[in-house]
Amino acid sequence: MKKLLFMFTIGMILPLASYADDIEDVENFFNEYVNAANSYSSDYFKYYSNNAKIVRVVEKPDGTEEVVNIPLERYKSEAKKSTKLMKLRKYKNKYFNIKITRQGKDYKVAAMRMPSTSDYKIPAHFIIGKDTNGDWKIKEESMNTKVQSFLKKE
Repeated sequence: MKKLLFMFTIGMILPLASYADDIEDVENFFNEYVNAANSYSSDYFKYYSNNAKIVRVVEKPDGTEEVVNIPLERYKSEAKKSTKLMKLRKYKNKYFNIKITRQGKDYKVAAMRMPSTSDYKIPAHFIIGKDTNGDWKIKEESMNTKVQSFLKKE
């Protein structure tokens, strides 16, 4: 009976340890992504899945919001075009109040984003999961923005 109870207890604890390891892995992955983005790394887009969903929630001056979905290839193209200007402006994003929660097989990283060109924080979230090779990838990126300088709705 003791063996059975021991095996049951181990069976309940091991998944929790794996979950804790995954959260640490997701946190490390997210920090690597932020560093790559803020340093304008040439391999920045390796952090995204091939079919990642890119969303910008435009906060308009009248208080309304407009959701703009951007195809990943267009996002890559627009980001590459703006890299020189962003480097000149020393643009970076800082993330505060980061919370990681499990969503099915994936993880949601929710945070408040503070662009270096502003004095306010706005919501952002990322859905991160493993691809078929077992590598962590961003499956969805959603950021609120008050400025829509290079992403225009088509």
